Amino acid sequence: MDDDALSRILKAAGDTTRRQILTLLVQEGALRVTALAAHFDMSLNSVSKHIKVLEEAGLVTRRTMGREHFIAAELEPLKLTESWFAQLKSIWELRLTALENALVSEEHDHERT
Repeated sequence: MDDDALSRILKAAGDTTRRQILTLLVQEGALRVTALAAHFDMSLNSVSKHIKVLEEAGLVTRRTMGREHFIAAELEPLKLTESWFAQLKSIWELRLTALENALVSEEHDHERT
């Protein structure tokens, strides 16, 4: 697993505005930067900084046509987070199974005494 890439993705997705940008892009498809910025009560420069963080994480791509910049969601990198969360889930499932087995064993020990 690429820990650096995972860290960039989690950092990018850790901000409410960036999650909202991703959600808009998934719902509406590629948008011009100015159209995207119109959804937020902040400067175009501030929205551009959020987009830059998302680009660095690989969560959005930029396509330039003339002077227009179009931003699109790129969800493939999220497979890294899915994989990581799946690993965490499997660890917890193993721990819960071990706890259940210990409790059942203890219960049987008490029944014998």
